[in-house]
Amino acid sequence: MAFWTLRGLLRGVVTTRYPAAGPRDQWATALPTPPRFVEGHVGPDVASRVVAVCPSRALWLDGDALVLDLGACTACGACRRAAPHAVRESGVSELAALRRADLVKRIPLRASAR
Repeated sequence: MAFWTLRGLLRGVVTTRYPAAGPRDQWATALPTPPRFVEGHVGPDVASRVVAVCPSRALWLDGDALVLDLGACTACGACRRAAPHAVRESGVSELAALRRADLVKRIPLRASAR
């Protein structure tokens, strides 16, 4: 057990406030982040392409929507490389949710992507 954990428990500190005040971790900006899909640019063709290249199976089609499971996404960038016009890096490295379902996002598909 890390010293700081033991010290906190001995002092009665079980958790800290989140997010911590002060400067942001300098390494957080260097980490890859999950994808963000550009509204209006995701059609059935783009959705099929990104689903096919996703190694963690975090993307799948469900009727007229592309589903992204942020809990399964490894931020590998395969979807961004497969469809650079429709997928961007989100820039969000901290994903916290109280319910697992809050990590699952539905992206509506356009009949014809722009």
